[in-house]
Amino acid sequence: MLVAAAICPCPPLLVPEVAAGAAPELDPVRAACLDAIGVLAAARPDRLLVLGPADETGEGRYPQGAPGSFRGFGVDLDVTLGAAGPQPAAGPQLPPSLAVGAWLLSRTAWSDAPVEGLAVAERRPADHCRARGRELAGSAPRVALLVLGDGSARRSVKAPGYFDERAEPFDAAAARALGAADTAALAALDERLAADLLVSGRACWQTLAGAAEGAGLRGQLLRAEAPYGVGYAVAAWT
Repeated sequence: MLVAAAICPCPPLLVPEVAAGAAPELDPVRAACLDAIGVLAAARPDRLLVLGPADETGEGRYPQGAPGSFRGFGVDLDVTLGAAGPQPAAGPQLPPSLAVGAWLLSRTAWSDAPVEGLAVAERRPADHCRARGRELAGSAPRVALLVLGDGSARRSVKAPGYFDERAEPFDAAAARALGAADTAALAALDERLAADLLVSGRACWQTLAGAAEGAGLRGQLLRAEAPYGVGYAVAAWT
């Protein structure tokens, strides 16, 4: 059963070493993310699942101790997903979203429950995502989710996808749903519009919606903004 969830954005710029001189601009978002993850620890889960968007080649499960790196962003920084264990981690590298999740967990010294990563293909259909979420929620008596993903990357003319007037209303609706733990509203997010607006978080949010069905969780929106023309939302469900 799902007992708690933290929803965070996952731009590599969230890592100060990657952001370099621009790091202070995202300090409020980082602080909100760490507050949200604190809610997960307080829920005392038996299992923590970290969900993050990926392309089809990166989709799949990543065990505790899986390695990640920010070297592709010009930074000599490696991470592992949760406690690495006695032997060096081996196997496939975490996709960037899960590497950010691993970095966030390292900031909280997470050790409360076993951790597993799940990379979700951004274009996965909503029905598939909700079904997967229900499966994840039933995988342990007390499950917590760290759900990663960004809103639209078309919020301004300097955004990665340039400006689209539909971007701000979409992000506002998503933020309201995340803040209210409104699973029906999340399930109803338009897949095609999300793809047009370069929303990376849609599939992960809809997986969360499936996992939270019937759980009776309450939500709190901790942060919503769009630096660099990309929508970021942080929320906690308890």
